[in-house]
Amino acid sequence: KKVELKGEVFESLPSATFKVRLGDERIIFCHLSGKMRLHHIKVMVGDQVILEMTPYDEGKGRIIQRL
Repeated sequence: KKVELKGEVFESLPSATFKVRLGDERIIFCHLSGKMRLHHIKVMVGDQVILEMTPYDEGKGRIIQRL
């Protein structure tokens, strides 16, 4: 089961990866989902995003939507 959280892009890294700050001030390493890459949706520092995480690894996630 996947968990969806809301956060803000904190830092942009190479290869469509980002550091995202969650509401509880945790910083998560995230990459873009395939649909966002396919449709060329740009994510910039400061954007609000919804990310998806597994309960097994709390340090990584996948950005699935830009708000």
